Formats: sequence, structure tokens, C-alpha cells
Amino acid sequence: MARSVADAALLLNALAGIDERDAVTRESAGRVQDYSRFLDKDGLRGARIGVARNFFGANDEVDAVIEQALQVLKAQGAVLVDPLEIPNVAKYQDSELDVLLYEFKADLKAYLAEFAPGFAISDMAGLIAFNEQHRDRELPYFGQEYLIKAQAKGGLDDEAYLDALANDRHYAREEGIDDIMKTNRLDALVAPTGGLAWLTDFIDGDHASASFSTPAAVAGYPHITVPAGQVRSLPVGLSFVAGAYAEGALIRLAYAYEQAARLRRPPQFHASVSIKA
Repeated sequence: MARSVADAALLLNALAGIDERDAVTRESAGRVQDYSRFLDKDGLRGARIGVARNFFGANDEVDAVIEQALQVLKAQGAVLVDPLEIPNVAKYQDSELDVLLYEFKADLKAYLAEFAPGFAISDMAGLIAFNEQHRDRELPYFGQEYLIKAQAKGGLDDEAYLDALANDRHYAREEGIDDIMKTNRLDALVAPTGGLAWLTDFIDGDHASASFSTPAAVAGYPHITVPAGQVRSLPVGLSFVAGAYAEGALIRLAYAYEQAARLRRPPQFHASVSIKA
């Protein structure tokens, strides 16, 4: 993980390019550039930034930290378009999971074939069987329901998969991020990255938490997170999201915020969190 926005730009310089085995990356031909040139401490001046209020409200203390971050954005010359809501996020809640399960099954098999040829486990069915055979070691606290759901899916040529993928892209892109950014002439959207980190619960499992990473992830669009402060010793992130191939613009905005706020703190690995606000 990059330690700063500057590190992220350098990392992107190293990673950006075309993978001939991945058709998606071919679409970026001719778009790769030197992302370090976007490291401009005045990059927020005049930028129009939409505040995605439908990703607030999960935690009052997190929201309070982000409100302070919004003031930093304004102080650095950004124009906040507030409030806004990213439309249609509920319309891909089911289909995004379907896409994940289909691709999990297919990609696991492809990964094992390339990086573990000859290994005893070659696909999802084999992994499920191994876990069941060694249940005392592999499944002492949690089941493997998502592996089982993935195994029940067909291939990536299934009509159900193609329909789910099309639904994701339509509502996350054209009638989601693209719509709100075009309508409001935005350079980016911001919101809390998510809720606070939680302990692993071996009885009840994971706990639900707000996540602003979902719209960009479903759309396949860029997203960058920077430190916005802390709540009870736990980090809070401010996320910048924009449309296709907006990596440079997001680096410029996030870097300018990071340089102005100076809130990056190295992890302390406390034995417990503070109970005081």
C-alpha cells in the first residue's frame, strides 16, 4: 500500500500499462502517462467537488472528521457542490455480488492453472472439498458459503452473468457516477471512505460498515483514499472518486488535500482503542 499520494503516483507509473492477457487493460492504450506530474499542492484551487451525502450517516464521529476535511478543501480553493447523492446505487447491490461470484469461480481456476500447475486443488470444487475434509483446521469459526455460491454459478459466457455485468456498468457508470459528474460539472466526488475498523467476531462474524469504495469498484473507475483524521485512535479516510481514466485528476486533488491537512500518522498498534472521543 502506498504511504502517501506521491508514493501512489510513483507506484501507478510502475504498474500502468497493457496486459495482453487482460482485455480490459487494452482499453487504456495511449492513455498511460507520468502521474507524478499531477503532484501539485495547489491542485484544489477552482476544482468542483461533489459531496456524496448518501455515503454519510453511518457514524456521527466519522462524519464530523469528514466535515473538517471538507473545510480544508474549501480553504484550498475548491468549490464544494453540496449536498449531492450518487444515483441508483441500490440497483446494483444484487448484481454486483453475482458478478463477483461468477468471476471468483473463473479466476480462481485460471490462477491455479497458471501459478500452481499440478497442485492437488485446481478449481473451486476442489477447494471446497479440501476445506470440508480439513474442517477442523480450515473452518473452525466460519463457513464457506460464498465459495459454495460461487461454485453453483456457470461460466463467464452465461447470460445471467452478462446481464448482471451490464446492469452493474449501466447503473454504476452511465446512470451513476457519469451522470452526477456531468450534470454538476464535477472534477471529483468525495465522501468518507468507510466506517471504523472492527475486531473480528468469531461468534457473529463480520459487521456491516459503510463503504464509498463500492460505486467506483463496480464501475471500474479510479478511487484514492487519504487520511482525514482519527476517531478513538482509529483512522478515518477521505475518498476521492471520478470517472474513467481520471487517475491524474484524483492524484492532483488528493495530493493537494494531503499537503494542506498533514494528517498522515504511522500506525501505533495500540493494545486497545481509546474509549474517549
